[in-house]
Amino acid sequence: MTDTPENETPKSYSYEQAGVSIAAGNALVKAIGPLAKSTARPGATSELGGFGGFFDPKAAGYDDPLLVAANDGVGTKVKLAIDFDRHDHIGIDLVAMCVNDLIVQGAEPLFFLDYFATGKLENGVATRVVAGIAEGCKMAGCALIGGETAEMPGMYAAGDYDLAGFCVGAVERGEQLTGEAVAEGDVLLGLASSGVHSNGYSLVRRLAADKEWKLDRPALFDHEQLLIDALIAPTKIYVKSLLEPIRAGRIHALAHITGGGLLENVPRVLPEGLHAHIDAGAWEQPRLMAFLQAQGNIEPEEMARTFNCGIGMVLAVSPDEAVQLAVDLEEAGEEVTVIGEIRAGTRGCTVSGDAGEWSARADWSATHEG
Repeated sequence: MTDTPENETPKSYSYEQAGVSIAAGNALVKAIGPLAKSTARPGATSELGGFGGFFDPKAAGYDDPLLVAANDGVGTKVKLAIDFDRHDHIGIDLVAMCVNDLIVQGAEPLFFLDYFATGKLENGVATRVVAGIAEGCKMAGCALIGGETAEMPGMYAAGDYDLAGFCVGAVERGEQLTGEAVAEGDVLLGLASSGVHSNGYSLVRRLAADKEWKLDRPALFDHEQLLIDALIAPTKIYVKSLLEPIRAGRIHALAHITGGGLLENVPRVLPEGLHAHIDAGAWEQPRLMAFLQAQGNIEPEEMARTFNCGIGMVLAVSPDEAVQLAVDLEEAGEEVTVIGEIRAGTRGCTVSGDAGEWSARADWSATHEG
C-alpha cells in the first residue's frame, strides 16, 4: 500500500476523468426521446428511460400471436459511414437487416431496440444515427421502444462506433411462413435491391483501398452521384409491400438476400427435395454491381454468393398467382422480375447464365446445396 505524503491531497477520481460523460448520455436520451415517440404505434405505450420497454400484442390486434425475434448489425458498412460522415441513414440499414428477416417468416415487426457503442460519445453523430433508426422504424411500421448507448473509452478508436439492432415481430399462430408450402413448379419472383444493402462491405472496402477509388467524386457508372453515396445507399425495407399478400396466403416462402447472396439464402426456405433454379439473365445487373465485379475481376459464381446482385428479396409463389402478385407489388412500389422456378432435386439453389451475362466469358453455373 502506497502512503500519500502529508502535504499532498489524495487524488479524487470521477467517471468523467475515466472518459465517460454521464451528462452527455443524459443529453442524448433527451435528444432522442422525440425521435422514439415519432415511431409510436398501437401496442407501444412506454416512454424511454425505464429499465425496459413494454409492448401489448393485443393492442396491436393479435389474438394468438407467435413472437419472432431477430437481431443483426450492419457490418463494416459502419466504417464507410464514419470515414465519410454519412451517419444519417446507417440506422435505416440497421432496422432493415432485422425487419426484413422477420417478414420472411410472415411476422409483422412490432418493436425495435438499438445498441450504440462508442469510445467517446459525440451527441451530434449519435443523434443522427438514432434519427435514421427512427426513420427505418417508421418505414417498417415498428416502434422504437428503447436501446442502449455504451460509452467505452479504450475500446474504440476516436470517432468509431458500432451498432446492433434487436427486433420482435408477431404472426398469428398458423399463418407463419415456414417454406412447407413451396412446391415443384413454383415461380420465383425477385424484388429489386436498393444497392449493396449491408453485406459484402469488407470486400467493397478492400477494393476501394487497393484500387485507390476516389469515393468523394462522381461514380464512373453514374456521374450525377458520388461513389460514396452509391455505395452507402440504405438497405430497402420490404415490410409494408409484403405484409398484405403474406396475410392473404399468396406467398409460399420468402428469402432475404443477405450474406451468402442468392446461392446460400434461397435454400434456407426450401423443404427437402426441392431446388431453386435462378436465371441470371432474367434481370439487368445493376451498374453498381457491374462496377464492383469489373473492379475486382470477380467471377460470376463469386458474385452470386457474395452480393445480392440487384435482388434483395426472393418470393416463391404458385404459377397462377405470380402475374397478379407481381402487378400488385409493382403498384406498392417494388420492382419485380420473374427470376426462376422451383424444381424437384436436392435441396439447394443454382444460379446460371449464358456467356456475356454478368460479364462471363462462357456459359456458367453456380450451385449451393443444403
